[in-house]
Amino acid sequence: MTVRYWASARAAAGVASDRLPVTGDVTLADVAARAVAAREGSPAADRLARVLAVCSVLVGETPVGTRDHADVVVHPGDSVEFLPPFAGG
Repeated sequence: MTVRYWASARAAAGVASDRLPVTGDVTLADVAARAVAAREGSPAADRLARVLAVCSVLVGETPVGTRDHADVVVHPGDSVEFLPPFAGG
């Protein structure tokens, strides 16, 4: 599955995207945890966890909104996009 990071999430991750191997359905909470775990042991892990916690998320082209990430199912081949809050208009 492809995970894309935008703005401050990209800066925290240190990359624009990750490819996470999955063999079946996972929850959005699992996706975020795997993205952070991929940086385990580095300062980026903590920064990324904090940023992802406040992001809006798209699974495919569908906004997750206020749904609990533990209840959102992500299928192999889906894309997940983390969009941090931004100011302006």
